Formats: sequence, C-alpha cells, structure tokens
Amino acid sequence: MTPSRAAARRLLAVGTAATALLAGAMLAPGGAAAVDGGSLSEGDATTVGLHNTYDPSAFPYLAKALDTGTSMIELDVWDDFITKEWKVSHSNPLGNSNNCVDAGTAAQLYTGGANKDLGSCLDDVRVWLAAHPGHAPLMIKIELKAGFQATYGLGPTQLDQTIAAHLGGDVFRPADLLAKPGGGSYPTLDAAAKADNWPSRDALAGKVILEIIPGTVEENNPTDTLWTDKEYAQHLQALQVAGTLGQAQIFPAVHNAAAGDPRTRYSDTTLRPWFVVFDGDASTYLNGSIDTSWYSVNHYLLVMTDAQNVPPAISDTAPSVADAQARVALLAAAHASVVSSDWTGLTAVQPEALPRG
Repeated sequence: MTPSRAAARRLLAVGTAATALLAGAMLAPGGAAAVDGGSLSEGDATTVGLHNTYDPSAFPYLAKALDTGTSMIELDVWDDFITKEWKVSHSNPLGNSNNCVDAGTAAQLYTGGANKDLGSCLDDVRVWLAAHPGHAPLMIKIELKAGFQATYGLGPTQLDQTIAAHLGGDVFRPADLLAKPGGGSYPTLDAAAKADNWPSRDALAGKVILEIIPGTVEENNPTDTLWTDKEYAQHLQALQVAGTLGQAQIFPAVHNAAAGDPRTRYSDTTLRPWFVVFDGDASTYLNGSIDTSWYSVNHYLLVMTDAQNVPPAISDTAPSVADAQARVALLAAAHASVVSSDWTGLTAVQPEALPRG
C-alpha cells in the first residue's frame, strides 16, 4: 500500500457516520447500487447483507434480492452425490427449492421457472452484474449444509470448477488477494490481509467474493470429522504447494464467534494462515467477551449475522429505516465487515457502506 493510498483511507475513515449513511442510501441509475465508500479497501468497510436470499418466500427471483443493492447474498448448498449436482435448498438435500431461473439475458432474470441448481443461481448473478455495471462488490455466502463429498466427486475442486464455469472472471479469488500491486505475492492469505492488500471497493466494482461455512447438518453430524472450513483450507494449501492456487475460487470462513484468535481451533497450525474471513452471531461478538478490533486491525473480513438480535432487539424482518441504519452504524463501530439480517424490504439500507471501526 503506497503512503498516498493509506493517507486517503485515513482521511475517509474520519468522515462522519451521517455522511456515510447518506452516501450508502444513494442508488445509481437503473437501480444499481453506487460503489459507496469506494476509496476504502474491502477490509476497511462495513456493508450490509441478506440472509437466505435464495428463498422464494423472501424474493420471487434472486435478481430481486440483488435489486435491493445488498452487498451480500446467501445460498444454502447441498452436494447430491447421486446426480452429481450442487442443489440449492434450505432443507431438501435431493431437490432444488429456490428462486434461481438460469437467466441467459437480463430480460430473463424475472421470468421462467425457478428451482434450479447452484450453477444457475451463479448465472443469474453474472447476468445481473453485467446489466448493472459498476455495482459495488458482492459477497456470496455459501453454507454447505452437509459438507463436501469428495469421495463421490463433489469436493472443493469440483465446487471451484462450477463457480469458475458460471462466474468466470467476475470472481475475486484467494490468489488475487495474494498478488502484490507492484509484482510478487504474499505467502499466505493472512500475510496479505495484514498488509491490507484488499483492493479498494472502486477497484472491486462488479466483482464477487465467495465465502464458505460449514452447514448446520454437518456441524451436528458426529460422524463428520472433516468440516467444510478445514477441508477447503487444506485444498488452498495443496494448491499453493502445487503452484495452482489460481484455481481456487472461495475464501473459507471460521464459523461461530469466539474470543481471541478463533483459528486456534485448528490443530494443524499451517492451516490457520489460510483463514481471513470470520462469520458468527452479532450478539455474541458484542456481548463484551470478544475484542472485535482485532479483526479490523488485521483487515480480516468479519460477517456478523442476525444483526437484529443485538440488544435492544429490533424487528428481524422490517424495522424502521432509522432503526436499521442505527444498527448498521453500531456494528460498523464494532468492526463488522458485513451486517447480515432478513431486512428484505429496506432498499435504503442494503446499499450502505460505512468506514469500519
């Protein structure tokens, strides 16, 4: 990071929260969210995201979720080793139940049959982004409900291939974070994050960042000893050794809030530097037991979920704009990178981007 770039970030960071809130509410022509806080690096910004955006009860089409200007959508994914397909559904491991329509053009985003697979959901994202040039960077959170099934041909390699086939060059990959602006690369994601090698949000306009967490089924399966987070980190490590890290499409996340450095849960210390994304309950992060400034100082991405439940609790679906904005500002001050909720109708809040911390 050059001195001039660092100085610019510091100057922007001292801007008032009110200015940031007003900027965040602005939309570009055609409904695309403006790239707010554009001079901030991705690691120094707080944005807003939506939980379970694939759910037809939340949005009739996935494109409608993107139309809110949100900076994060979430997809629940199952690996169907019988059909060799990545299914998108909340609770059906053998069927698709979602609002993805497999659009080939912008006109097809709001028509046609839904209940398509993960590749089709990603196609909808790619087509929507192409129709909204300059949109702020978008995080796609994947909850892999039952974990990988690499033995049956549905492991990290195959998921990478699916993402690359449907999103192509729209993805900001782990290898991109490692690349130094002047040439060369950092040895690990941890080293790159600590150097704040995240590009500015302006530079990431139109890009997708994917994070993946272990799913609820996997975490409650006593026979599953290799969870998604660890398995994907091992995958990153192996690709780095082989010199093929560019194939990786996803950032694995340390799931569930914990004090200190949560990566100490991984007994293999060589895996820890491959985690720079953390994801957990907002109320736990703010209960006084966790120093969340650690995430901000190191420029790690921190997704805080169920933002509405932080005391005093507000509506989980439709709070007032003022209450939602106040909650986003509170979690921004607590060093969140993404404030996640089910505020599906708050199009004045979803595009917000504030200085973090």
